[in-house]
Amino acid sequence: MPAPADPAPARWPDLRLRIASAAVLVPVALLALWLGGALWAGLVVLAALGLAWEWVRLCGSDWRRWPGIAVPLAMLAALGLGLVGLWPAAWLLVGLGGLALAFRDGWLGFGLAYLGVAALALLGLRQAPGGAANVLFVLAIVWASDIGAYFAGRALGGPKLAPGISPNKTWSGAVGGLFAAVMVGLTVASAVGGLGKGWLIVAALAALLGIASQVGDLFESWLKRRYRVKDSSSLIPGHGGLLDRLDGVLAAAPIAALAVLVFGAGRVLWP
Repeated sequence: MPAPADPAPARWPDLRLRIASAAVLVPVALLALWLGGALWAGLVVLAALGLAWEWVRLCGSDWRRWPGIAVPLAMLAALGLGLVGLWPAAWLLVGLGGLALAFRDGWLGFGLAYLGVAALALLGLRQAPGGAANVLFVLAIVWASDIGAYFAGRALGGPKLAPGISPNKTWSGAVGGLFAAVMVGLTVASAVGGLGKGWLIVAALAALLGIASQVGDLFESWLKRRYRVKDSSSLIPGHGGLLDRLDGVLAAAPIAALAVLVFGAGRVLWP
């Protein structure tokens, strides 16, 4: 009688491909973050244009024709304004531009505002003094949330988090992701800025960003279900598209930018 098949491979069907893709993408992102300047700006612009292309395709529009072309063009213009320091104009462009475009196509207009705000937040966070530490803090928390949720959910299983939106997500994964986000947030803050008496603020901010990351993930899952697609594209092996990979960053980056306003520009995100 043949031995029963090992269930482990079925539990982690895409793990090797995920690791291989991350081994390429993460060092590129960290190098651009560390060097900053034109390299980080170029990475943000390329990612923003790729996200805009995927969003327009999801909405069933053509990025080479009106109104689809308005999304990447407006995002490119807004990022250009941010790069030369015209931040009020950049924010107004994505906000009012998204509102105006919504009269023609609601989801295209929302996409311009949603993606544009996140892209500007990532650009502005890095440009400010202490920006490398702040962006690293955000990225590490989002990555930790994603990895923690993946392994905890696959290993523990249990009740589904939102079966109508994403059948594979579980409450155990959500809790595991949140725990990982807080632990990694504390570790990064301690390594790059020191905690002191601010560890509770760091933990709270890390939890908020971790929750935002998971909400962004759920929103993107809902969006794909709405448009009946498995992935936003096939740009990244094992991860689908940029929207699939950056869904948590898109939700967390604007919150981090607001935190900078609260704590004061030119410093790390924690006292």
